[in-house]
Amino acid sequence: MAPQCHPVAFQSRLHPMSTPYPDTRADAPPSAENEEQLRLAIEAADVGLWDVDLATRTLYWPAKVKAMFGISAHVDVTLDDFSNGLHPEDAPRVLHAFAAAQDPGLRTMYDVEYRTVGKEDGLTRWVAAKGRGLFDDAGRCVRAIGTVIDITARKQAEAEQNELRTRLVLLDRIEHATRPLIDAVEVMQVTAQLLGEHLDATRCAYADVEADNDRFTIRSDWSQPGVPTSAGTYSLELFGPQATSHLRQGMHLVVHDVDRELGDEHGGRMFKAIGIQAIVCAGLVKGGRLVAMMAVHQAIPRHWTPADLRLITDVVERCWAHIERVRDAALLREQDRRKDEFLATLAHELRNPLAPMLYAVALMKREQDPARPSRRIDVIERQAGHLVRLIDDLLDVSRINRGLIELKRETIDMGALMSQAVEAVGPAMESAGHRFAVHLPAGPAPVHADPTRLVQVLTNLLNNAAKYTPDGGDIRLEARVDGPRVIVDVADNGLGIAHEDQARVFQMFLQLAHTGEKSHGGLGIGLSLVKSLIDLHGGEIRVHSAGVGQGSTFRFELPLSIATRAAKAQPPATPGARRGQVLVVEDNLDGRLTLMELIQADGHSVQGAANGLEALQSVSGCKPDVVLLDLGMPGMDGYEVVARLRKDPGLAHTRVVALTGWGTQHDRARTRAAGFDDHLTKPVNPENLLALLNAWMRPEQA
Repeated sequence: MAPQCHPVAFQSRLHPMSTPYPDTRADAPPSAENEEQLRLAIEAADVGLWDVDLATRTLYWPAKVKAMFGISAHVDVTLDDFSNGLHPEDAPRVLHAFAAAQDPGLRTMYDVEYRTVGKEDGLTRWVAAKGRGLFDDAGRCVRAIGTVIDITARKQAEAEQNELRTRLVLLDRIEHATRPLIDAVEVMQVTAQLLGEHLDATRCAYADVEADNDRFTIRSDWSQPGVPTSAGTYSLELFGPQATSHLRQGMHLVVHDVDRELGDEHGGRMFKAIGIQAIVCAGLVKGGRLVAMMAVHQAIPRHWTPADLRLITDVVERCWAHIERVRDAALLREQDRRKDEFLATLAHELRNPLAPMLYAVALMKREQDPARPSRRIDVIERQAGHLVRLIDDLLDVSRINRGLIELKRETIDMGALMSQAVEAVGPAMESAGHRFAVHLPAGPAPVHADPTRLVQVLTNLLNNAAKYTPDGGDIRLEARVDGPRVIVDVADNGLGIAHEDQARVFQMFLQLAHTGEKSHGGLGIGLSLVKSLIDLHGGEIRVHSAGVGQGSTFRFELPLSIATRAAKAQPPATPGARRGQVLVVEDNLDGRLTLMELIQADGHSVQGAANGLEALQSVSGCKPDVVLLDLGMPGMDGYEVVARLRKDPGLAHTRVVALTGWGTQHDRARTRAAGFDDHLTKPVNPENLLALLNAWMRPEQA
């Protein structure tokens, strides 16, 4: 290597060939001071000087410039180190500019930005060089001098800005293209297409990771013409255990060359089978669970850049968020549709029992023989019972949704509960001519449960079986003990349930499209209520059907109670209650008169009041034993009435009972706090009401 050439030597050597421009100022500083000032300024600016002797091809590079070419400070350099250190893509352009600066006919300024490849460390750096050629009297370029500065940081910042700009442009395109879409699969497809085209990929696909965290589903993808789709459901284990673990942690699977980087046991066989030689799969974790992935495939090996990975990460995040919004909106639309359908069905269901009740009343008014209305009364009672059950189901659903249901648990045998349910559904089974088989548990099957609620579950399931089975069908109720659980089946050979509907039969307000000679509507709340009650008991319920027309089996399981059933002591006999004085305060005329008539028929003395003021006037003349007080009355409501009653010392022993359509736990707590002794929710079973009245009457004074 030629010896290193210093600028001072160059200057003395070239002085005869140069045309100096002496400083003619009187106060010009000495040359040494000028050089020192120049050196300090250059160092402060982080600028490196370079000086080339073109005759000897030697050059002067200080340590700072050598570092820009990845060369140690102590190593001697020549012009070959300069040309060899240029990045292959930039070398032709830089050497052309360097030659133009030496050309006597051009004498252009040498002003270029280029990359270097470190001789010793192999690192790529960006530099900006400026300089010019120096020519002798004959016009030959004998020397070139200039400066160079490391601009790697600036170029990186520019690259990051360009990458960010490009990324934002693509994300904006995806946002505008998917914003009007209301179908999640369309969002996946459009997003995959825009990302795949931007990256010039072979195939691009968004995948939903299923709830089991093992399978993923590609519902739609984008690919180049002639490339087969990858849509389908797959197991994450196809990626291999290590890659699967990384994906579940939200990390990326990045393969630049499948043949070189992946063995068959790590997914290589799968990728090659579908023509993939390079892949990026970006996992998205939400709430600690892998929820989605975005895969980009290439048919040939490809070096995926950090910018590629950042872009794919952003796209899968935004795509998932947009899909969630689309699905939420679809769910809201479906809920609105079900709500509208529910309201229409509710009106229908309420009108059905009201019609025969009105007809029966009209016939009773026309009836001359007082013995004949008994059948009409049965109709009214039966239809009123249907209305009560319908409203009870609606209220129960509301209470469960608000967490207000309180189970009154006791240890009771499942066989006893089944017997109660069988008795309740007997008329429905008989009227349809069903063959109804009941198989009670072979031995004791005690459960710690709310008897009323479990009978409600059983009757709901049995009534559904009767409703959706053609007349003369087969229905079976069976229970057995299996280890620590009691298993109950309600099976029929009726209309059945399509496979795709079985996973959603327990959804609120769901209306399935049935076909056949016997098809009934309904509010779509019964099965939802059943599932909620079973869940509250710590049990499970599921349905199985071979398909439409193949019947259905609903099976629920409950934990077997290990507690010994305590024998319940018979309550002591109560002395016969005396007949008492009752005041009925109700603004609804029909409700007030029929209730007064019922109480009077049981032997009690009864008075009525249409509003709060009349009630206060009534108690001023008599002291009733019981006041049945409606809450929602015009003018003075029930709460104000009870407050005034409690201020009368003469009514200290009078029992004031709220009789209202409001029956939540909050409503009961409010009436209790207001001074009511009891709270009854309309409609009250007449026999139960009379029994309560008899129990409330004060015993005769001795």
